[in-house]
Order: sequence, then structure tokens, then C-alpha cells
Amino acid sequence: MAMRFGRLDLNLLVALDALLTERSVSLAADRLCLSQSATSSALGRLREYFGDELLVVKGRSMILTARAEELIEPVRSVLEQIRTTVSVAPPFDPATAERTIRFMASDYSTEVLLAGVIADLAQEAPGLRFEIQPMNDHPIEAIERGYIDLLLTIDIAISSDHPSQLLFEDDYVVVGDRSNPAMDGDMTRELYFSLGHVTPRFGKARVPAFEDWFVRRQKQQRRVDVVAPTFLSLPGLILGTRRVATMHRRMAEIMVRTMPLVMREIPFDIPPIRESVQWNIANNNDRALRWVVERLHVAATSTGSAGASNVVPISSIDEVGRGQIEVEYRMTHPQR
Repeated sequence: MAMRFGRLDLNLLVALDALLTERSVSLAADRLCLSQSATSSALGRLREYFGDELLVVKGRSMILTARAEELIEPVRSVLEQIRTTVSVAPPFDPATAERTIRFMASDYSTEVLLAGVIADLAQEAPGLRFEIQPMNDHPIEAIERGYIDLLLTIDIAISSDHPSQLLFEDDYVVVGDRSNPAMDGDMTRELYFSLGHVTPRFGKARVPAFEDWFVRRQKQQRRVDVVAPTFLSLPGLILGTRRVATMHRRMAEIMVRTMPLVMREIPFDIPPIRESVQWNIANNNDRALRWVVERLHVAATSTGSAGASNVVPISSIDEVGRGQIEVEYRMTHPQR
């Protein structure tokens, strides 16, 4: 049954939101779980109601009309208000809950935390399903538009507009092939900057990992020989070479146990990262999400890095210095 406000079928607002977001009938159809013909029909009725084409073909893609651009925020706001106002949160029972939880997380976060938590949740909540999306150029937008439920990223990259939970800290080590002569003794600053490096960058904008961004701020620059697509691709790209990678300690410890690699301490100060989880403020009372966040927090704090004796505790970090780093990082990494 269609609910109507004036002459507008309110169900069409959902279709309009998808069309404005995806700017494609076929992609909107996939998002709505409708056929392309049904979605085209919805677009036709929306055009009739608004007296505007809304989406027009230009070349091989579709673009929004000026009227459609004006509608993006109001439509999203109305739908969000309806959802948060009239939706009654059902009681959450992990044993019987059936739902998909959508994460956005790097392969590093997946490897050192998510994989273990999801395996454990299979026992407590067998009906929960999980989707892990890779990091993209606009993670905060993904949270705000409802594309994902939970975002795992470093604390200086989260939004102050939405709630979050600190999960764990991690620092960095230098990792190289066991047969690499540069790894025979302690790593010195001179040696570090004389070596070829492998570092990951992400998304269309080729966003650098935090360690890469931070090292670029040093007066002395290192030579990046290989830009990798993921954190997990780093070990394979340094095996059998004289190159090294600057890697999170938690991940490095996993890799040196299973591959012919060794790790050394970094010969200069680099701040530890703080991994956090964030969710949309509109979902603050979502008991399923809060339950998953709590499980993430418990797992993160109970499975710390065995060798991270030089990780600086949160309470003793120079907050003034860290605040400056956060300001600089946000200036070079806009959230939208």
C-alpha cells in the first residue's frame, strides 16, 4: 500500500534518494532491490510530480538537473527523520537476531581485529551476517548516507559529528626479508633513509597510509620504490628483495611468524595510531550495533600486541603535539 502526502507517493522518496545518490537507474535499482523497469517507472512518476527531468543523459552517464541537486539534502533529511522518529527498535537478542552488519575497514583492521571478532560472534550470534567494504575516499559520507553501519579507522580521521569508540593503539616497525643484509642489526636513521621502501596508498585519490604521510613531513625523504594497493600486500613485495616496509606492529608480528621476514624498531619517533570505530549518531540507540561495538572493544583491549612494549600509553601522549598532527592530517585529508 502506498502512503501519500498530497499527490506524492512517499514510497517514491526512497527511490528518489537512491536515484539522486547513484545517478544511475541500474545502480539505483540494485540498491533498491527492484528491477530496472520498476525503477525507470518510479523515475517517470517523480519527473511528473516535480515537473523536472531530475536525471538527464550526458554522454555515457547521467547528470542531475539543478532541481535534483536542490533535492538531495532535503530528501535525505526527511527520510532520516522518518526512520529515527517512527522506527521502534526491536529488542536485541544475539542468539536469535538476523541482520547484516556493514563495516568499512582496511585490510589491516580486518586482519588484526575484525576477523577474530567475527569468528567469535558466530558462536554468540549465529544469525548475524557481515559485509566488509574496503576504505574509499569518502568514509564519513558512507556513514552519513547509510551505506555502512560501522567505520573502523584512525582517530584523527573520524568525524566529530558522530559518536565513536577508541579500540586500540598500535605503533610501527620496519619489516624486511630475513636475508636482507640491512636487517642484520639495529635499524639506524641513515640506513632507513638509504633503503628502497614499499608503502600502500588507497582509493582513487591514492591516499597515503598514516606512516607514509608522517614520514613525508620529515626533513629527510625516503625513496618509495613500490606503491602497494593494500597493507596485506606489503610482505609479498619485500620478500626476496632489499626493500623494507614500515608496518603496524600488530600486523608485522603476524607476518614474521608465518613468513621469512624480520622486524626492527624504527630509528625515529613516529606517533602510534589509535584505531577507533564510528557510527551514525542516528543509530546511537541501535542495540545490535552497540553490542557489536562492545564486542570489538573487549576484543581489542584483551588482545594487545605482545611485543609492543614501546607503545606510548594514551594518558602519556603529548596531546599538544598530537593535536598539531591531527590538524595537519585533516588539512591534507578532507573528510568529504
